[in-house]
Amino acid sequence: MKKSKNVFVFMILAVFVVSLFAIVGCDEAAEPEIDEPEVDEPEVDEPAAVTRINMGAGWVTGVYYPLAGAMSRIAHTSIDNISLTVESSGASAVNSRMIGSGDLDMAIVQNDVAYYAYLGEGEAFEGNPIENMRGMFVLYPEPVQIVAAAGSGIESPADLAGKNVALGPLGSGAEVNALQVLEAAGLTEGDLGSAERLEAGEAADFLRDGRVDAAFFTVGIGASVIDELSVMADIYLVNIVGDIAESLIDNYPFYASVTIPGDAYSDVPEADTIAVLSMIVCREDLDADLIYDFMSGIFDNIDTIHGAHDVGHLVTLDTALDGMSVPLHPGAERFFEEKGMN
Repeated sequence: MKKSKNVFVFMILAVFVVSLFAIVGCDEAAEPEIDEPEVDEPEVDEPAAVTRINMGAGWVTGVYYPLAGAMSRIAHTSIDNISLTVESSGASAVNSRMIGSGDLDMAIVQNDVAYYAYLGEGEAFEGNPIENMRGMFVLYPEPVQIVAAAGSGIESPADLAGKNVALGPLGSGAEVNALQVLEAAGLTEGDLGSAERLEAGEAADFLRDGRVDAAFFTVGIGASVIDELSVMADIYLVNIVGDIAESLIDNYPFYASVTIPGDAYSDVPEADTIAVLSMIVCREDLDADLIYDFMSGIFDNIDTIHGAHDVGHLVTLDTALDGMSVPLHPGAERFFEEKGMN
């Protein structure tokens, strides 16, 4: 009897288990399969890699610095892949050496200094050519401006004999020009009363205080260092004309005659002189696309350059190859070829 009872219980359990599996199976079968819709993930543009470059820009009180600052603003606002840092530096000759050493990526230099630097000629570069220097574009004329104190009696560069003169910073384009002007006037440094190598601001201070009789500045017309000096001191510009100007132009083909208008500075009369050209150079090893993008951004936003300084309006695409004195960077060549200029 006990055995039959156990069999009965077992049969009931078996029926229960089978029923349970049947129910579960029915539930699973009844559950519809839902195809998940394919969702396209939105494409997110990767931010462009930013290349950080630096530019040597001469004295803070000159013209190079505000123009370089304008280029930095253009890079910041309009060129996605370039960040430009502007550095105050020792002007053309120093900038050229720093291009050679790799301490600068780009620099503003005078076209005559760039020429001598590239070839390794002249007192500053003899035997030490800056072979990695390449040209980008020309900016504007830079007159050689001899600023003299009222009452100094200096009417011509020849009158600098026996005078105390600031020739420009050591190794600068202004110094190079000053020595060439003295040579054309039949003078040497030894014919001066004293020769000072001073930064632009120092030279202005020395002139204002009577410690020098005249100072050389190779800067754009309207440079703040001369403009500010003209407000504080009675000064005038010495003409470089006649045989001296002709000699300079004949011996140094980078020079051209220019006139500095009478409204360039406060109460300073018009003067005739000679000028070189400022230009942008860079290292040869910089990427060609980088240089192309930089130049495209600059000339697409040239109004920013025009508003940075009075001479900014002289920077134009039409004159960007005038006076180019070193080989162009491949990125610059591509840019000018697309403009039909090279």
